[in-house]
Amino acid sequence: MTPAVLSTQTLTPELLRAWSWHRQGLDGSLSGKSSEDVLDHAGWARSVGGANPYLTLFARAGIRRGQVDRDVAGLRIHELPTARGCTYVLGQDDFAWGLQIGRDAAVAPFKVLARLGVERGEITLLEEQVLHTLKESSEPMDPKQLKDELGESVRSLGEEGKKKGAATTLPTALGLLQADGRIRRVPVNGRLDQQRYAYTAWSLPQSTLDDDAARARLIERYLRWTGGATLKQSQWFTGFTVAQSKAALAAVGAAEVATASGDALWMLPDDVDRLSAFTPPREEQIQLLAGTDSLVLLRRNAGDMFSDEDRGRKVLDTTVALQSDLSDHPILDRGRIIGLWQYDPTKERIAAWTFAKPTAAVTARIADIQDWIREDLGDFRSFSLDSPASRQKRIDALDAAGS
Repeated sequence: MTPAVLSTQTLTPELLRAWSWHRQGLDGSLSGKSSEDVLDHAGWARSVGGANPYLTLFARAGIRRGQVDRDVAGLRIHELPTARGCTYVLGQDDFAWGLQIGRDAAVAPFKVLARLGVERGEITLLEEQVLHTLKESSEPMDPKQLKDELGESVRSLGEEGKKKGAATTLPTALGLLQADGRIRRVPVNGRLDQQRYAYTAWSLPQSTLDDDAARARLIERYLRWTGGATLKQSQWFTGFTVAQSKAALAAVGAAEVATASGDALWMLPDDVDRLSAFTPPREEQIQLLAGTDSLVLLRRNAGDMFSDEDRGRKVLDTTVALQSDLSDHPILDRGRIIGLWQYDPTKERIAAWTFAKPTAAVTARIADIQDWIREDLGDFRSFSLDSPASRQKRIDALDAAGS
């Protein structure tokens, strides 16, 4: 079936923002779905010790933290290193091939160890010792416990190693074991919004895909999650070379579509047909998302989400539309950023700045998210080292901008 032909002039930034919003399931179309379903439809949730995975699932499907934590404990979803070696929360059907995509990144640290005189055989032996120790343990073990148990098998790499980010041989062994699905990290308190982990043995069946097929699967998912992306945007997310990207795009039959802004988007044929029949919603659809939400992060195109009249907005002398990664979390309406927010745990409130006077729908959604953070999370951290003190200046700036 030949995909529809789209008119370049009709593919305006406004239409494409609403289209991406729809493809991300932020229009209510994922309401009531499971955590796995949401991650399959909208994309893996970036996890850096922050609260983004929780808000990803709550914003799209109303899933509360208790259910998310149960899904993690039941291995229906899990945090794993995948594209570019970065950690995302994936659904269980994606575990094996998702790890396969990230395997090269797990091997890369060994190059540093090799320059420090560590042979591959030493790491292989350490991997086996770690795995044996974890299989013998009745509880998950954190890195310190493993280091104490393994003793001299874990080699210190001295000051030179510390300078190169490799204080001992243990992290490399753990990374390789995790990339092979032989061990997995377990959140110490069962929550995704922190970075304290222990490790336990695992026997994940290996992926049945070869590397070319795994790359094609990731490109298919990525284009489905985004509704279309430039070659450069896809490379940022996947880490593929130009040759690998072009081969994967050809394997899924992706079509190149010109837009009114001059960008060329690669799209799945079915999405070309869907976009040709797509009508943006007329009514407001308000969401508060994390700055690392899939809508923003998959393409790192936050600047495209501002209307022309809002592109010059500044917070702390920084023009927000010029940032690849937002310093504050976005408030959006049908894909357009209409404001910014942070959570202030000392006052249990959201500090919000909307570029125009907030409508009743905006005010109601801010109140909903504020209540959810207070009841489910206690705080909303962007990443593991985020703290109320570190974001106070931004909270004050948003309050000042909104006053």
